[in-house]
Amino acid sequence: MQHQTKLRAAMLAAIFLLALAGSNLSAVEASSRGDEMLADYFRAETAALADRCLSDIKTLDQWRAKRLEYRHQLQEMLGLWPMPERTDLKPVITGRVELAEFTVENLYFEASPLLYVTANLYLPKGLKAPAPAILYVCGHSQQITNNVSFGNKTGYQHHGEWFARNGYVCLVVDSLQLGEIPGLHHGTHHLGLWWWNARGYTPAGVEAWFGIRALDYLCSRPEVDPERIGLTGRSGGGSYSWTIAALDDRVKVAAPVAGITDLQNQVVDGVVAGHCDCMFFVNTYRWDFPQLAALIAPRPLLIGNTDKDKIFPLDGVVRLHKKTRKIYALYGAADQLGLLITEGPHQDTQDLQVPVLRWFNRFLKGEEPLIEMAAKKLLEREQLKVFESLPADAVNSRIQESFVPQAKPTRPPITSGAGGQSSASLRAALRERTFAGWPSETNALKLELQGQCENFGVRMNAYAFQSQPYVNLWLYVFGRTKGKKSDAVTLVVLDEEHWKDCRTTFAPWLGSGEQGLSRELLPSIPGGSRLDDLRREVEAGKLTLALFAPRGIGPTAWTAEEKQRTNMRRRFMLLGQTLDGMRVWDIRRAVQATRAIQESKAGPLNVEAGGQMGVNALYASLFERGVSRLELKQLPGSHTEGPDYLNVLQVLDIPQALQLAAEGAELDLQ
Repeated sequence: MQHQTKLRAAMLAAIFLLALAGSNLSAVEASSRGDEMLADYFRAETAALADRCLSDIKTLDQWRAKRLEYRHQLQEMLGLWPMPERTDLKPVITGRVELAEFTVENLYFEASPLLYVTANLYLPKGLKAPAPAILYVCGHSQQITNNVSFGNKTGYQHHGEWFARNGYVCLVVDSLQLGEIPGLHHGTHHLGLWWWNARGYTPAGVEAWFGIRALDYLCSRPEVDPERIGLTGRSGGGSYSWTIAALDDRVKVAAPVAGITDLQNQVVDGVVAGHCDCMFFVNTYRWDFPQLAALIAPRPLLIGNTDKDKIFPLDGVVRLHKKTRKIYALYGAADQLGLLITEGPHQDTQDLQVPVLRWFNRFLKGEEPLIEMAAKKLLEREQLKVFESLPADAVNSRIQESFVPQAKPTRPPITSGAGGQSSASLRAALRERTFAGWPSETNALKLELQGQCENFGVRMNAYAFQSQPYVNLWLYVFGRTKGKKSDAVTLVVLDEEHWKDCRTTFAPWLGSGEQGLSRELLPSIPGGSRLDDLRREVEAGKLTLALFAPRGIGPTAWTAEEKQRTNMRRRFMLLGQTLDGMRVWDIRRAVQATRAIQESKAGPLNVEAGGQMGVNALYASLFERGVSRLELKQLPGSHTEGPDYLNVLQVLDIPQALQLAAEGAELDLQ
């Protein structure tokens, strides 16, 4: 244990300078190279998912065979599988507003126990028979005065009023974040709640559930014809329109506005930066968005957008429409799919509103009258408020903690009996639901020696290898210059903190540079006793030391600007990955590379890491054979503290992962 402590200290002294020596890059240049690598990676991964999207569907029978499976996958990715129980809505009407042409009922219901939905129901006057109905789901409109929220339904009231004045029953529902009862949409956007990924939680799932229960409420009203229900909304409401219509066939006609584009826009072009988490499902099955749109076929669908929308760019909308049209064509229903493009920015314009009403008139009423009426706000916000005081028992603000069921802790030993899960089944579940973003095929390492230097009987070899296409990483191996192979190999996995420490705290410990390594970057300094101990350990053949930093750290570091780094992590999410999940893959590849190097083939392979990187090393050992010992320091107790892997808490947590690892490797936890 003593020599390992010394080893780690000495390792930190060497790694940064040697990395720059091997790559011949300044810190700024290294960051630029890291950004370039990441951009290439995102382009390649996005293109692969785009090419795969619906590509295997050639006939209507093939689509029908896949459709229920895709709907099930969507339910999973929204946290709606198993579907929550449809408990009593307990609807309460708290007030009414009477106008000449319609009545407004201010109401709430419970989507699930104590999960409140506030809404306004617009009822045309003089109905003689059940009427067609519109569910209107709201986008982001902050309607707050003196810390009191009137709900975004009041910002979109003109839509409800307009539909009612044209003979529709219209239910306008508040969303989770900007309703009368505050909730959260921005967990990973800027609040740092990365554990949402680990839980498999997205507020898009709550919004979809709100919509499904709103349909339940509409169908319970005698004024509504349940066979003639339409669905629309814009921006965030446009996004929820897609998921609600895809999941619920009671939606007969849909007209989402400015609520969807494709992965090319979101990931490569970076428009994910303009969106909060409510816009996206947890992409476990690695979809591109046309796959979601296709689930609405063959029902009438109008896709609306403006030509200068910066967060839903037109080119992506057109690409999505083209792929969706393929499925409509298989049904012989191309006339049921419309693409509405108007001039303007991301804004609720009359040019978008009028064609939407025409669409519903055509398919819900069988009429196409001239639209002569403008959508205007006719009421004060106070008239549409539901609650005088908010319910103290509401779970809206903390629904992220309970909405998605989590795996129950498994006590050791992990077995297949007594309701437990086998080690193999847990690994399989992790591979399918958590690490599906790993490459399906393992490409060649392309391991190449990039440089070498020697001092005091110790040789440092700097290697480059390919973790996966466009992800090229560095491995630094310290071994004796000659003689027998070492007794053991230790792979040390660096996190960002330790990488920075070695830049500022320690100095390089090797002398002259040779074979491509910069002499200026390796000045000679006195060793000191700790470094002498390490040198003697390596020189005596007691160990070979391999140092490794996964993607985004050290030689492949990317931008240090926090907002940009956040959005980079969110791009991984949209690809059905997480940054840490892919670092687990990098560590697997580093283990393979270490084993492949001639000087490290003999002896047991030990892996050392700490903190969240220690958890990454832990999971790598579950899938990579040949790790004899894991020395893990200061691990978090749960994935709620990190690192974030998609859906991992639906499978297991860190204590159970340690149980699995102990089946194949000796554990040393510090």
